[in-house]
Amino acid sequence: MALFSALRQERRDDAELGKGVWRRVHGRFRRGLDRYHQILEGAEDDALYNELATVANELADLLPRVRKACVESQSSFPSTGLDVPGSLIDVHRALSKAGNSLAATAESAAMSRLDAERWGVNSAGLENVRRRAEIVAEDVARAEAVLGL
Repeated sequence: MALFSALRQERRDDAELGKGVWRRVHGRFRRGLDRYHQILEGAEDDALYNELATVANELADLLPRVRKACVESQSSFPSTGLDVPGSLIDVHRALSKAGNSLAATAESAAMSRLDAERWGVNSAGLENVRRRAEIVAEDVARAEAVLGL
């Protein structure tokens, strides 16, 4: 059953996101979110887990917004290749930066998890995770502002 669901999602993504830059930037964000959740699953300390889970929920709330921005961009300026439509370069830049920032947030969460396993929960490490997550949200908001969403 999961195979058919995956195929339906693939067709839906093709229709809504195309096969170009908007699909890629959405996929990069989704993979970063998946990576963050994988790191969260390995947290043994309850306090650390709770803090990282709160950030995970905030980041997960951004995925539909990223998808909406990508769908809007694809419908306005369809992309089938690697060329970014000139008038939406700021949107692509903001969404791409959001994906990179999300990867950095996942990396920071992994480092916080390692620190917690060795020396206990470090508030500076958790603050770094929160700060990086805020940057992700700012990048998404920047893309939405350019699109007028």
